[in-house]
Amino acid sequence: MPDAGAVIASGGNAGLACAWAAARHSVPATVFVPETAPAVKVDRLRRLGAEVHQIGTEYADARDAAQKHAAETGALLSHAYDHPLIAAGAGTVMEEILQTRPDLDTVVVAVGGGGLFTGVAVSALERGVRVVAVEPYRCRALNAALEAGAVVDVPVDSVAADSLGARHVSSAALEWARKDGVRSVLVSDEAIVSARRALWDDRRIAVEHAAATALSALTSGAYRPRPGEKVAVLLCGANTDPADLTHGR
Repeated sequence: MPDAGAVIASGGNAGLACAWAAARHSVPATVFVPETAPAVKVDRLRRLGAEVHQIGTEYADARDAAQKHAAETGALLSHAYDHPLIAAGAGTVMEEILQTRPDLDTVVVAVGGGGLFTGVAVSALERGVRVVAVEPYRCRALNAALEAGAVVDVPVDSVAADSLGARHVSSAALEWARKDGVRSVLVSDEAIVSARRALWDDRRIAVEHAAATALSALTSGAYRPRPGEKVAVLLCGANTDPADLTHGR
């Protein structure tokens, strides 16, 4: 490991994973996040001992700064989603789900840059489980790539952009999204906000808008399961300030 440690760009969550792992191994961690990153994520990064830099307004701005930092310092550059081992690690969640529900038909997952989606898709499809990939209308990197037939840059402007705000997906995500058994759907910000509120009101589960994006595919009707279809919704991302959920409740 270089003396400069590891560096990563992130909307917050991948940076938290990197900072946690670095702290366990006494390795310096530098994390670049957009200026729009939620304060709860930035504060937690610093509590884990990471050196945090807030750059620009989007993940792409933080990514460029992290790449420059790695080139100048020799730090090991980790990618938030575009790496086979990152995707493989995320995909292990399917093993946990299938241990509980071996008869599962479909898994619903939100997509940003595609790391979680790729890992889940590889594991799910190998076991005959269909995958529904969910994105906000205004943050649709995978959907746009499928439409174009290639990885393309998209505008990023969604309530879930702090976690799902990649301008483009990985090539691996596009490859697996083209497989039989995968469906791409889009949801509105209003549906995402409503699903997040419902998770709190009905189940007292506080999640990020990114996590609620997956559920909103069902609550909005963007994905309608067949009668008897066994569906798992992957709620990924709870690094949120629940104040807006609990205020006045």
